[in-house]
Amino acid sequence: MDRRLFLTGLAATLPFAASAGTDYTPGLVKKHLAKGEVVFLDFKASWCSTCAAQERVIKALKDENPDYAAKITFIDVDWDQYGRSDLVKSLKIPRRSTLVALKGDTELGRIVAQTSTKSIKALMDAALAAS
Repeated sequence: MDRRLFLTGLAATLPFAASAGTDYTPGLVKKHLAKGEVVFLDFKASWCSTCAAQERVIKALKDENPDYAAKITFIDVDWDQYGRSDLVKSLKIPRRSTLVALKGDTELGRIVAQTSTKSIKALMDAALAAS
């Protein structure tokens, strides 16, 4: 195998090696919302560069402020596997690289294809305030 090809392939998987949250399975979101938890959904694909950039920002913010990880339930939704799921349809998720914060039946906010630390922090702060 060509060394560059191997390293490029390896680098493409690294942003998702340290996942921001729990991997989604059907029913998981409803389970956490029913317990009164604030849920932060990250709709992403392993091949998506925007998703990888969002992942880096989320991880950095969680490292800066441990309250995010302690008080918010982060769930990663694999777009390739669940992009046509009932969850995606019910929340009207337009595409991968969408971040959504929920509490109960209320959507606290969403970001679509944005990677700025400021916008992602604002969404995470709204989720934290609701926790």
